[in-house]
Amino acid sequence: MATMRMTTAGCALAAMLSLPASAAAPWRDALEWRHSSAAVRADAQGHTLRIIAEDGATREIAIRPQPLATATASPLFDGLFALAQQEMVEDRVTEIRDGAFDHGRPLPCDCYQTGAKWPYVWTRDLSYAADLALARLDPDRTRRSLRFKLSGARAGGAPDASYVAQDTGSGGSWPVSTDRVVWFLGARHLLDDRAFADEVWRALRDTLAQDRAYAFDARIGLYRGETSFLDWREQTYPDWTANDVVFIAESFALSTNVLHYEALRLAARMAAERGDTAAEAYRAQADALARSIDHGFWNGKRGMYMSYIGSAEHPVPFEAYDLLGISLAALSGAVPDARARASLAHYPATEAGSPVIWPQRAGTPIYHNRAIWPFVSAYALRAARKLQDPERIAHEMRSLIRGAALAGSNMENYEFLTEAVHVDDGPRSGPVVNSPRQLWSVAGYLDMVLQGVFGLQDDGAIAPALPTTLAPMLFGDRDTIELHLPAQRIVLRRPRTLSGNLLVAGRRQRDGDATVIDLVAKTVPSAPLRTRAPQFAPSAPPALVAERGENGWTLRVPGANTLYVDGTARAAAIRDAPASLPLRATAQCVSATATDAQGIESLHSPTVCVGDRASVDGAWPRRWTPARGGRYRATLRYENAHGPINTGVTAAVKRLSLQCGDAAPQILPVTLPHSVGEQSSTAVVFDVDAGAPCVATLLDGFNMSDLRHFARYTGGAGGADGPLNDARIGALEIVPIQSEPVQSESAP
Repeated sequence: MATMRMTTAGCALAAMLSLPASAAAPWRDALEWRHSSAAVRADAQGHTLRIIAEDGATREIAIRPQPLATATASPLFDGLFALAQQEMVEDRVTEIRDGAFDHGRPLPCDCYQTGAKWPYVWTRDLSYAADLALARLDPDRTRRSLRFKLSGARAGGAPDASYVAQDTGSGGSWPVSTDRVVWFLGARHLLDDRAFADEVWRALRDTLAQDRAYAFDARIGLYRGETSFLDWREQTYPDWTANDVVFIAESFALSTNVLHYEALRLAARMAAERGDTAAEAYRAQADALARSIDHGFWNGKRGMYMSYIGSAEHPVPFEAYDLLGISLAALSGAVPDARARASLAHYPATEAGSPVIWPQRAGTPIYHNRAIWPFVSAYALRAARKLQDPERIAHEMRSLIRGAALAGSNMENYEFLTEAVHVDDGPRSGPVVNSPRQLWSVAGYLDMVLQGVFGLQDDGAIAPALPTTLAPMLFGDRDTIELHLPAQRIVLRRPRTLSGNLLVAGRRQRDGDATVIDLVAKTVPSAPLRTRAPQFAPSAPPALVAERGENGWTLRVPGANTLYVDGTARAAAIRDAPASLPLRATAQCVSATATDAQGIESLHSPTVCVGDRASVDGAWPRRWTPARGGRYRATLRYENAHGPINTGVTAAVKRLSLQCGDAAPQILPVTLPHSVGEQSSTAVVFDVDAGAPCVATLLDGFNMSDLRHFARYTGGAGGADGPLNDARIGALEIVPIQSEPVQSESAP
């Protein structure tokens, strides 16, 4: 596809244009889009896809006949369904490789690779692909692929435990990134195999227990860690996290918490099936987590669930939203349908599709930023089907069809306005990485056909929810369209009149191997797509400068509009005058944001906490006696130079034991991610009586290098040379805090 050039200003202007009337035009043999075209011809050998790019370059792709087939009025639709199956076959491999494992040598694996440019098995990509389609279409190979991501501990760990591997990632992986529980989203479809079900149950118990111990914050009721899939921090998190990921390790992400909710629900079900008394505890944890998700991430001002919020000490809202998190929340049932429906309706769309984040980052290259990802579009389509939103259903289907047709493959991603595989925009060009036949994109396309059009559910039920605007493309002059499966056919018969906006199942009957469903047109409430939303957020203010005076703290915040104190916004504007904080016995955490003329709020400046703190140094164990009783927060000054800030498996994970007076020891997890120089660790919170001497001891924890899975890792420390869970540790810093964290909703 030809490279395109578009400036940031041009992007903003184009993104605010309404969808043209031609967006609803039927695509049968061909489609045209921004001076490019794609056409499909059917013949005895299968289909041929012919693509003409805007520069006139032409190519043809042969699509062989496949085990599954559709029979519609659109050779384009039928051919692209065959193409997705063909690419699924091409992603089946007998060996995998990655430069960071086994020195790049091939590793035997009768499994699925992630894509043409990603010839390895990655936990999140595989799991989402399994959930979307692979578990249904190729259960045996999908099980083998999922098994590859299970691991026991190496020597010195828990030898009888089984865990899901969190892949290499931000700050040295888990527990900075904590979305490995997505594995269970895919595995839940494959429990008909008893041996595999037993493996899933064991890994589910052990992984959930470990995440509960190291990543769950009981004060907020949420799991800490990075957003699922959006794991390139400069794309979606504040710029200052480029060299300091502790904020990410302490923050809370919508998608990651929804995945934990799904895992807890699965655990409750599997425990009940086994007569395990833990079923009720898992059910209670899931219910409590659902309440915390709804309470913590809902932004009433926007009518959407936020992508992530700040730490327990400073749980500020962030003007950041992501389509995957919203879609997963809607599908899970963790949030009320009314709020899920509002979130999807308010989430912006462009003519090309639905970007994976909003608002965009004007100075950031295209990847997650300014991009459409087909697998996320597939989840948005699923959510729109559940919520019966025909406008969004049709929009996501067109985006998936157009992207695959014009690229000639189910690509990793596309630019969000042009749906091009690359846009030339100087240093912001991209997508900076874009793989053909990306596994979760392939699975997303297959799911769009199987479930999105024909309504085929996981349990075998058939529940179509097809927008009437797509009927001209799919039915044309035909009375029926068909899906041919190995053991059955699904036949959808159109109604005589298309008087509503959604086609759903009416009368159904059996005709030999076919299930014939008469579609019924109905009208459901459907909000128009939000295509005129401003796309870009303003830049975040720089770090606050805090100066202590006799009566309080003076805060200087250049370019900021709003000051947040302990998680709550102050109403007064602070752009033209310093803000002040009174002196008090407990610490106060502050950050600031800027708001542009369109009412879009920036991401936050770095959090600054002010207050009197004790610094305890020396050999371990260390001793400290508080002058006053109450609640305290402790962090460690440290340096972890065992890997780059963006990858690895050696985030140091420790347990800080505090024995204060005669009270029972308080043993709390602390994470020390890869760092650039010395910085502060994640925080722990403990209670102590006035004058009670405390003895602090540092105990070992667990990190991903402790898994046998990473014995083959050669891209950094903690792999082939053995586990590594260490950092250079300096002072233990302790500061008094308020007894309870702020837990109010982010906006009225």
